[in-house]
Amino acid sequence: MKITQSIKSSLHNQCVQFTQSRLDTISNTIEELQESLTSETKSSAGDKHETGRAMVQLEREKAGKQLAQIQKINQLLVKISTEKQSKIIGLGSVVFTTKANYYIAISAGELQVDSSKFYAIAANTPIAQLLLGKTIGDNIVFREQEFTVTEVY
Repeated sequence: MKITQSIKSSLHNQCVQFTQSRLDTISNTIEELQESLTSETKSSAGDKHETGRAMVQLEREKAGKQLAQIQKINQLLVKISTEKQSKIIGLGSVVFTTKANYYIAISAGELQVDSSKFYAIAANTPIAQLLLGKTIGDNIVFREQEFTVTEVY
């Protein structure tokens, strides 16, 4: 199977959509929590009021951390060029092996391009750590399974 730039672009776009969806969800959560905090402020039920505010505040901090994390992921995606081609596996590589196909960018799970299945994985995942720096013909052993890199784009 010949790797084309359109496969790489499609995988990249799916990753961008994945992060945008997560970003929208987190932003909505933060908005809802802000509204809850505002309505908690209007209430004045003593200790119950303070506990409610504290719980909402904790949830807001958690959502804020998730927002920062997804923004970092978005910055990483922006750095990945869909035009750059390298025979050595690195960030942004589309990798075909005898077992599975990978897109090394972010952890976005299973993606589909035409009839091919790819796993979008972050560079810091165990499988990506084994793949990075490899090239066509290299063998990798992961979880007692051996496979060979067949194509890199």
